[in-house]
Amino acid sequence: MSEAIALGELPLHVAVIGSGGAAMAGALKAAEQGARVTLIERGTIGGTCVNVGCVPSKIMIRAAHIAHLRGESPFDDGISATSPAVLRERLLAQQQGRVEELRHAKYEDILDGNPAITVLHGEARFNGERSLIVHMTGGGEHEVAFDRCLVATGASPAIPPIAGLMDTPYWTSTEALASDTIPERLTVIGSSVVAVELAQAFSRLGAKVTILARSTLFFREDPAVGEALTAAFRAEGIDVLEHTQASQIAHVDGEFMLAIPGGELGADRLMVATGRSPNTRDLNLEAAGVNVNQQGAITVDQAMRTSAPAIYAAGDCTDQPQFVYVAAAAGTRAAINMTGGDAALDLTAMPTVVFTEPQIATVGYSEATAHHDDIETDSRTLSLDNVPRALANFDTRGFIKLVIEEGSRRLIGVQAVAPEAGEFIQTAALAIRAGMTAEELADQLFPYLTMVEGLKLAAQTFRKDVKQLSCCAG
Repeated sequence: MSEAIALGELPLHVAVIGSGGAAMAGALKAAEQGARVTLIERGTIGGTCVNVGCVPSKIMIRAAHIAHLRGESPFDDGISATSPAVLRERLLAQQQGRVEELRHAKYEDILDGNPAITVLHGEARFNGERSLIVHMTGGGEHEVAFDRCLVATGASPAIPPIAGLMDTPYWTSTEALASDTIPERLTVIGSSVVAVELAQAFSRLGAKVTILARSTLFFREDPAVGEALTAAFRAEGIDVLEHTQASQIAHVDGEFMLAIPGGELGADRLMVATGRSPNTRDLNLEAAGVNVNQQGAITVDQAMRTSAPAIYAAGDCTDQPQFVYVAAAAGTRAAINMTGGDAALDLTAMPTVVFTEPQIATVGYSEATAHHDDIETDSRTLSLDNVPRALANFDTRGFIKLVIEEGSRRLIGVQAVAPEAGEFIQTAALAIRAGMTAEELADQLFPYLTMVEGLKLAAQTFRKDVKQLSCCAG
């Protein structure tokens, strides 16, 4: 029984700061549990994912994929290729139309239709352990006293301290996704998810793209991941400059000039994608006794509790991984706990996907992270020229790597760089969650001529040479 119901008096009052994935999940679950909810949003309802993140970026990436296939594919000998005319302003209108449709249907309409949720438009600051002051968008202040509070304010692009950068009209991903033109030359500073996804999309839509990576692409992942993506990008004409930083940036006569080792680099547009910082600075968290780490992220436990007993936090403003599905799961569990329940968020089998082509998908341990936790491992890497679906597609870029625990032989991690890797990584996540061994995974039935069959083949390599098997040998 929830606390709101158990009290038998006034419903528990839950304040929610934010309206993105974590906030919406938390608000809806709290209302479902019988609480009265006040949701406070200082900007556009819906947060990052639907407005300026996941949804518009994946639409743009898909459009770029179609443009790329029309201009080049493995079947050009039999299907005449043609150089597509890219009308970016029309693609942008289509993209933003779907964004607005989803924001209305999945956020605004749901909030409007829930009588247990009141929406305030303004900026919230803590005024104590159980009180907020909201500076209303239309003027004036409103005090919100709460029994419980969920902080779900998300994150914003982090800007590196490069000399001259702040004086230029640089893009973050937000401006890049909203641009109605494709620049002739685009330089991207960054080496992780947002940087590489949008770099490839702009390249496929007609820009000459250069990536400046302070180290290598995805340097925190298994080294093979960054190596495979770098090779794929260079084969498409994307210039990846590894171990390269700009020391000075200027914008003169409409052109960006970046000082890099060995000379200068010119660009028509510059996109900075070097990570995201939690939106916590303006919340006055000290007044509520909420602790943050050195990066300003709110520290939470598995139940999303902060250092303040009545205050919980979820999503990109916390020290948890910055993925919207993690945020939504955390928001739901926070609401359960705020209303008297007991729910934890287990991230041991958390899948991730990077929507480049080929895609990057991972779950669980890499060999390096396993060894860091004193886990002895064994691993196998299967190149895609051993996967029948990849051969039939004439696209064998990439690999599938399985990491198992030595002794128990349980699967504990998978790293894949492959077309459609994001569509099969959840199978690996479920196998890890179920505690399956490599042999048990190898013995499962997988449909022939699918990319997910690569997981079975990779598992079989622990005991046999798959090159000596017939096409669909079990």
